[in-house]
Amino acid sequence: MSSTRCDGAIFVGLVNNMPDAALASTEAQFSALLAAAAGRHSVQLRFSSLPEVPRGPDARARIARGYWPIETLLAAEPDALIVTGTEPIAARLADEPYWRRLVELITWAEEHAVASIWSCLAAHAVVESIDGIQRRRLAEKRCGVFAHDILAGHALLDGVSAPLPMPHSRWNELPVEALRAAGYEILSFSPESGADAFVRHDQSLMLFFQGHPEYEDTTLLKEYRRDVGRYLNGQQSHYPTLPQGYLSAEGRELLEAFEARALGERSPALLEDFPFAAAAATLRNTWRPAAVTLYRNWLDFIAAARASSAEEVSLAGP
Repeated sequence: MSSTRCDGAIFVGLVNNMPDAALASTEAQFSALLAAAAGRHSVQLRFSSLPEVPRGPDARARIARGYWPIETLLAAEPDALIVTGTEPIAARLADEPYWRRLVELITWAEEHAVASIWSCLAAHAVVESIDGIQRRRLAEKRCGVFAHDILAGHALLDGVSAPLPMPHSRWNELPVEALRAAGYEILSFSPESGADAFVRHDQSLMLFFQGHPEYEDTTLLKEYRRDVGRYLNGQQSHYPTLPQGYLSAEGRELLEAFEARALGERSPALLEDFPFAAAAATLRNTWRPAAVTLYRNWLDFIAAARASSAEEVSLAGP
């Protein structure tokens, strides 16, 4: 793939570290969100992935066909990065096989990117790498769409009104008190889900999400079905809890009926009867407008910062 960049476009590198099963859907989610948010901006999006993330042959082939090596991406000097998390395989982030490379990427973003977005596990990694704040394991998975209060009048929140709905899907959280003590500005918070969006702005603007503004209507439902499958085949001992604040009454009734059946007939074959289509037909994406506005404000910031930098160079002369 060509490693050239388009003149005038905001050049965004998506470092997609999601597991193989979610690799393509993550590409689609972020591509669609950036396209919806672009407005007057031209955005050039290129994919990369940390090579140390464990991959199967199909995912490796997809990455070889359509992704830039991380060294090539950074050498092209993108204006901004979006870095996803992945499914952890170690108890400690610092023991993950990609940890050293991820820390190098964090340092690069701090020193060279105009702005960056760090999603879920990637947000946890930045905070641990820079400030030594370790995430805490939750007693049960935090899954659902939660209403957040807006705590700061930051430009990234222009046009976003409270309550701000946002999907969450994670087993860990960052302590809000520790984030504040380290100088992070909390933008949105929910008593049920904790901090969602928060920022650090030194040389570069770093925006962190513990939630997932990029998620599509059915993403949480797909993850729930995956977890049900893990219960049915014996990979996990407890049946997953229904996502909070996400399902309609009809959808909840469908999934509760399936749960009752699964608890009595535990078998991998039962997953074929999971009422995905019927439940999906009742869903409503309540977070998309806010997600588009947040990303549009982020792109506006990058464009303004680039214009300001170009003006400074012009005033300085040759």
